[in-house]
Amino acid sequence: MRVKRGVTARAKHKKILKAAKGMQHYRTRSFRMAKQGVIKALRYAYRDRRNKKRDLRSIWITRINNAVHGKGLNYSTFISGLKKKNIELDRKILAELAVNEPKAFEAVVAAAK
Repeated sequence: MRVKRGVTARAKHKKILKAAKGMQHYRTRSFRMAKQGVIKALRYAYRDRRNKKRDLRSIWITRINNAVHGKGLNYSTFISGLKKKNIELDRKILAELAVNEPKAFEAVVAAAK
């Protein structure tokens, strides 16, 4: 008895076309174009989940640097001062303090000087 693949093929196509929903032109209608678009989109998503961490770290460093410049230090001397005093705050927390808790950040800067 032969196996007819219509149901599974239709399900596969519907799955890909649903994933390509926000794309433009033939990528929403043509299965072949939609499949290429979805594969590339998934590749970009995988890559950029890793790059996001890198981007956020650079944003934190910029924020810390801007906040420390107002206190008469620069970023590298501030970080080395923290390391010498064994103050173990990561850059994410330091950036958060610099933006939302200026008094607490001033205390950390004073300790690092």
